[in-house]
Amino acid sequence: MESPGQPPVRGRGAQSGAVPTRFGLATREVDGEWRDHMEALARNEGEIPSRLTTTVTEERPRTILSFNQSPDIFFDRSINAYRGCEHGCVYCFARPTHAYHDLSPGLDFETRLFAKSNAAELLRETLAKRNYRPQPIAFGSNTDPYQPIERRYRITRQLLEVCLDTRHPVTITTKSDRVLDDLPLLVELAERRLVAVAISITSLDPTLSAKLEPRAASPAKRLQALEKLAASGVPTHCSIAPVIPAITDEFMEEIVQRAAAIGAGSVGWIPLRLPHEVAPLFREWLSVHFPERGDKVMSIVQSIRGGRDNDPNFFSRLRPTGVWADLFRARFRLACRRAGVGKNKFELDCTRFRPPTSGGQLRLL
Repeated sequence: MESPGQPPVRGRGAQSGAVPTRFGLATREVDGEWRDHMEALARNEGEIPSRLTTTVTEERPRTILSFNQSPDIFFDRSINAYRGCEHGCVYCFARPTHAYHDLSPGLDFETRLFAKSNAAELLRETLAKRNYRPQPIAFGSNTDPYQPIERRYRITRQLLEVCLDTRHPVTITTKSDRVLDDLPLLVELAERRLVAVAISITSLDPTLSAKLEPRAASPAKRLQALEKLAASGVPTHCSIAPVIPAITDEFMEEIVQRAAAIGAGSVGWIPLRLPHEVAPLFREWLSVHFPERGDKVMSIVQSIRGGRDNDPNFFSRLRPTGVWADLFRARFRLACRRAGVGKNKFELDCTRFRPPTSGGQLRLL
């Protein structure tokens, strides 16, 4: 782990490789390119070495839809076109999934990525099954469907084309303005009440965002994307997620106001979650970027999580308790009332669904 005062890793959220130990895996002191990075740093007597590189492995999974029975989330099925996420958000609750593959939830999660190249083909096969019943599919429930490698692989676009062809509803959550690359598709889906897009905005300070979410779009670009989507008739939601006590909560009111001003259909907030390896990674990030504030941040986090770094229980994981949690809720409600915006449950249409045509061909009409 990093010690306070050590220079941050440029362009990355995690400051080291966190060792996965939950699955009986062999213990490793370092992983990925971290050893090379630190050796180069030592050889150059403190000179910052070249940036860590990103590698992408194409994989062909056997299934693409993931189903869940979680009682506290609004969707029962999701698709993640990619494993790992180059955005590098240090707080990302999906980081621990890399440990299942003997990879680090730290730097490996944001540098060793996997692209599911046959995702659209698998989705067609799934939707063609006789017993399939449509419900909205959530894109981006774990990793961002519009992270930088989407520009090369276009897997999310291919999936949206399948959804449009089959009239299947879909929701999208992203931190990227790259979602506008698919605006014509999204407009067609919106005209049929088949899509809603949520853009997550954590802060309004580009310098802070570059530390928290080093390869995500800037806050200004996300707001511009939200505005363009709304102006084009695409149902939009602004997600203030996560709210990090004493780091990003100061932006809550202004984000609500700006989202309302540009026509967002609804606004919501989600408190910081630190499951499994995310907690030590976040503590390490605090020690590098906010050493004078780290204890205060974690004290508030624990106060809303029953004295722990994380609360994994259904419902309470998304509804923290305590004085600080009540304060955040009161501030959010007041901000929404002043801005004239609130929560809006987007009703997507599941009645128009039609199974894919044979042979994987898209319809002409």
